[in-house]
Amino acid sequence: MPNKPIIQTFDLTKSFGKLTAVDHLNLSIEDGEIFGLLGPNGAGKTTTILMLTTVIRPTEGTATVAGFDVRKSPNQTREMIGVCFQEPKLLWVSTPWDVLNWHAKVCGLSNEERKQRVKWALEEIDMWDDRRKMVHALSGGMKKRIEIAKILIQRPKVAIVDEPTAQIDVVGKHRIWNLLRDLRKEGSTIILATNELQEADVLSDRVAIMHKGKLLVCDTPKKLKDSIPGGDIMEVHLEKEAPKKVLSELEAFDEVSTVKGLGSNALRLYLNQVEAVTPKIMKLFFDYNLRIASLHMSEPSLDDVFAHFTGLSLEEAQGVS
Repeated sequence: MPNKPIIQTFDLTKSFGKLTAVDHLNLSIEDGEIFGLLGPNGAGKTTTILMLTTVIRPTEGTATVAGFDVRKSPNQTREMIGVCFQEPKLLWVSTPWDVLNWHAKVCGLSNEERKQRVKWALEEIDMWDDRRKMVHALSGGMKKRIEIAKILIQRPKVAIVDEPTAQIDVVGKHRIWNLLRDLRKEGSTIILATNELQEADVLSDRVAIMHKGKLLVCDTPKKLKDSIPGGDIMEVHLEKEAPKKVLSELEAFDEVSTVKGLGSNALRLYLNQVEAVTPKIMKLFFDYNLRIASLHMSEPSLDDVFAHFTGLSLEEAQGVS
């Protein structure tokens, strides 16, 4: 059974003059999930986060966080939340140790627990040897790691992480992904606001896609990708040309959207639910004694999902938002 919702929004709306940044948003985020909030710049992700964290007040509607209404109980709401900002909030004259030690103190940790947890966090983000460097001497990626470390130290009930791996190298990116998974295991619900499609796909239990302030769709990455008609692709290279009757039978499968020839011995099939239809396709080739030289299967990406609902790729939407 699904967990109870820890965050719910009810027609959550924010307008700035004539601009509606978030337009009657209705979401339900389950306790203990990693929830991806995906969309281009200007989609309304950051404004939604600012309302959930009580930084700005909704124009209309409301939201609850762990049962606390963001309008009626802002102080209690803030106690439930930790935020990793897109742009690191660091003191210019501080060292990583000073920043994290101060953050741990604000979180109410005792002296001994504070020292242990700050040391652990710095080691986890691979910055123990850099703990005494001045912040202004650090790279953008290193500053972002310190921002992530704040969440690790706090271990909030709800962790909101805005672009967690911006400016971070590939090795560091995978390290942070694992740290976020571990944080979830310890009891945190994580809202992942990102433009990184792979990141949202790999980490999220469910993904909500926003565009121009509205919620387009919300479901698991797999179900979203499976919802695209003919979104799965299979390329088959045969040892001999397939008879036309085989092509007709392939096209007759309910899951097959289109069959295209790629030269004399190769086919490209656009499919729905590739896992379900592949055994039937393999049996058909076997029945006609068609040997397969090579086979490659791919699935649609979340960018394909975004394009399906908006007519634009996420990159194109960035340029017009």
